[in-house]
Amino acid sequence: MREQDIQNSIRLALNPYAIIFRGNVGKVRLPDGRYFDTGLPKGFPDLFGFRKSDGKMIFLEVKTDKGRLREKQAHFLDTMSQYPVIHGVARSDEEAIRIVLEG
Repeated sequence: MREQDIQNSIRLALNPYAIIFRGNVGKVRLPDGRYFDTGLPKGFPDLFGFRKSDGKMIFLEVKTDKGRLREKQAHFLDTMSQYPVIHGVARSDEEAIRIVLEG
């Protein structure tokens, strides 16, 4: 299963528990040849939002079974561990639900 498919599945599975957004990013080439990066900073997780029960922020990096965190992704999640937010790496619906409910 592709990472994008896992993200969509997780978003649906978390609907009873959380409001979740997908961070969209991209690069646009300007008429003068320069590139403009849109969206979020490098390393920002794929999914973010808040838990419905208490408003606690959620940051989820989504990976396939064999996917590995890039350095900036690991740094972002490590930084979040210093704050009272829910964060983690989810490879399935079940794992995402566990992270959100236990966080």
